[in-house]
Amino acid sequence: MREEPARREPDGTWVVARYADVAALLRHPAMSADPASAGRESQPLSFLNMDPPDHDRLRRIANQHFRPRGEAGGVPAIRASLEARVKALIDTLAAREEVDIVADLAYPFPVGVIADLLGVPRADEPQFHAWAEAILQAPERQVSGRRSPTAEAAFQALAAYMFSLIEARRDDPREDMLSRLVHDDAPDGKMTTPQIIAVAVLLLLAGHETTVNLIANGMLTLLRHPAALARLAREPRWATMVVEETLRYEPPVHFTFRTTLETVEIGGASLPPRADVQLMLAAANRDPTRFERPDVFDPDRTNNQHLGFGTGIHTCFGAPLARLEGQIALSELARRLIAPRLLQDPPPYRYNPTLRGPRELKLAIAGVRD
Repeated sequence: MREEPARREPDGTWVVARYADVAALLRHPAMSADPASAGRESQPLSFLNMDPPDHDRLRRIANQHFRPRGEAGGVPAIRASLEARVKALIDTLAAREEVDIVADLAYPFPVGVIADLLGVPRADEPQFHAWAEAILQAPERQVSGRRSPTAEAAFQALAAYMFSLIEARRDDPREDMLSRLVHDDAPDGKMTTPQIIAVAVLLLLAGHETTVNLIANGMLTLLRHPAALARLAREPRWATMVVEETLRYEPPVHFTFRTTLETVEIGGASLPPRADVQLMLAAANRDPTRFERPDVFDPDRTNNQHLGFGTGIHTCFGAPLARLEGQIALSELARRLIAPRLLQDPPPYRYNPTLRGPRELKLAIAGVRD
């Protein structure tokens, strides 16, 4: 795919896979993230599927309130809480000889964090898992993004649940993101109830699913590179570089879609107006014209400006939190698991073609260090 600037598929979709071209199109003002630009029905996923100026306003409002309960310092203020969550989850593995990194840590850790930020009762977190699986991981889900009846029912149930929480916060505000969004009176104005629901659903689905994959992909890659795993156990600060290289080498999101608002020239190719364009993030991250030895996992890589979180105005909203979660989870797993060994390689993968990560990652361990 990288041998040509853009390739037109039989269904009319244009595929772009070179790093320079993908990065340029993600930042191009004539590339729309709104499905309505291509004449398709637009599904309300907040600013993820919006263009400026609405995108910019809603993202500013959400960013202002995306912080831990009772904290004004943003995501870094949550580090101690994240470390405590990971420690507690790893503690539960101490008496076991076999663990599943996805079910035992990579899923419950980030979903618990997002639920807590939003103000969702912890008792309801298991229901979130069922909804997320139905919406994002159904085998019949197509690249087009169309939902199956089961997925649509789960989406509506999740939206209804969020509506009930939002309405409860109107009369009984608390120290959580939903309350702050409901009662916001900043210069950008308030979000409507449907917009708040869309933000909450976006944070839950996109926010935790990508981080689940980041942690699982990272641990799988480390287990395939024992020297890197051993070094991370000795040097926990190396986790920053390990996470960045994981985002390049095994990114949680493999591609995204845009629509041209007018004729767009890229790399010598001409994309016509209203063209569906598939931007191959993972392929761009392995482009040998941008990265030396792109198929080698090298956390010491310099100038590692990957597209794991995209780029431009739609750069992943939760990237700072996801990075921190990945760093803490991988460094603690490397430090505390004794003699971890993959029980299946490759592991079974999720069905979703966009969000790539193992459905399960089973390991044999000889114990857990304090």
